[in-house]
Amino acid sequence: MGMEPEMSEFLMRIVQTISMGMLWLLINMTIGIKFEFAFFEGRPTIGNYIYYLFFLASLGALIFYFHKKWKGKL
Repeated sequence: MGMEPEMSEFLMRIVQTISMGMLWLLINMTIGIKFEFAFFEGRPTIGNYIYYLFFLASLGALIFYFHKKWKGKL
């Protein structure tokens, strides 16, 4: 017994959304926490600025990807 194509596509979209979100979190947590760019003592360094710029840019790209994915344009 197979699934209907619409249901299969919907479930695949959910799995891809969750996995992309978790991958984004894993990358940003690794860079931020392990390499200590998310925290600063006293004054922020250039590494902190670059990390937060990357964080915001990648968040925007992730939201754009989700928007395209759920509108059916991907």
